[in-house]
Amino acid sequence: MSTSTATDILRLPAEQLYAGEIEALIANETEKIPAGWRLSAKSVLTYITGGKAGKTEITSKYIGNRRLVEIAIATLLTDRALLLIGEPGTAKSWLSEHLAAAIAGDSTKVIQGTAGTTEEQIRYSWNYAMLIASGPSREALVKSPIFRTMESGGLARFEEISRCSPEVQDALISILSEKNISVPELNYAVSAVRGFSIIATANTRDRGVNEMSAALKRRFNIVVLPSPGDVQTEVEIVRKRVGELAVNLDLAAALPADEAVAKVVTIFRELRSGMTLDGKEKIKSPSGVMSTAEAISLLANSMALAASFGQGTITSGDIAAGLQGAVVKDEEKDRLVWKEYLDNVLKKRGGEWRDLYNACREMSE
Repeated sequence: MSTSTATDILRLPAEQLYAGEIEALIANETEKIPAGWRLSAKSVLTYITGGKAGKTEITSKYIGNRRLVEIAIATLLTDRALLLIGEPGTAKSWLSEHLAAAIAGDSTKVIQGTAGTTEEQIRYSWNYAMLIASGPSREALVKSPIFRTMESGGLARFEEISRCSPEVQDALISILSEKNISVPELNYAVSAVRGFSIIATANTRDRGVNEMSAALKRRFNIVVLPSPGDVQTEVEIVRKRVGELAVNLDLAAALPADEAVAKVVTIFRELRSGMTLDGKEKIKSPSGVMSTAEAISLLANSMALAASFGQGTITSGDIAAGLQGAVVKDEEKDRLVWKEYLDNVLKKRGGEWRDLYNACREMSE
């Protein structure tokens, strides 16, 4: 049987991908390190927002309001858990992963919230073969990521918490209040080691689906992550993440030109907001999210098209293919919205948009 190496892994966890930066920060640490943490609060901030550690350049992981990152880090110094809320594509999961990587050195203890998530996935379950053979025992206990994090200290991540049913969500209340998990079948309980906390994320698009109870919300400090405030910030985010994806996926194509990135971001922002950037014309929004994350995925896919079926340089046709899939999620509604946007906005923008307009029209016919 072959053994996978780091270069074979499709997506390395942040603590491995940025191990050099974390080690540089540890080596150059001058501030007090909280119990159970690998870095001081200031070093965690440097890791997230960028800076220097000795001679090592620390890349920025989150481009946005620095104060929000400070609040998130400060929350994890207290006994309250952290809840990151925002629109899709506002880097909630990205920030959650990097906070766990920098603070605990392990971002992999994750629960992915879905409609099918059960209370057992939050607390513990059993190896039923061992349970039937010899009854309840610690060996038969299957510990959840939160259970294991409580035992060892560190951070557990709960992604898309609002997608879980209210009954499942409320299983967290006693954990966050008492900082322990009781196993009545074995007459014992595990208590949280210092440094334990939970970072949860919630999508504002899911509000009203499974609203969190007031009791659970009180156990979290909530930080709202906004969408990028202006075009240039979003362009910078998209350009940076596409570059990282290109290296990680070994895409044999040139990175998209700044002009191409700006055009994609402009289209996404206009369709997302229902208004042209100059504020002169209202437009219909499609049913899809049109998030920053979607724009990043679109350009990475365009690079894959250019590398595999083109000359290695992204063309308007490559971008148009991605735009068609990103915008038209609902065939009946979104196709009309996209056609109106092309004819009423892109078509009127003149020569520098002409190639992209023609390619989009060709794809939509």
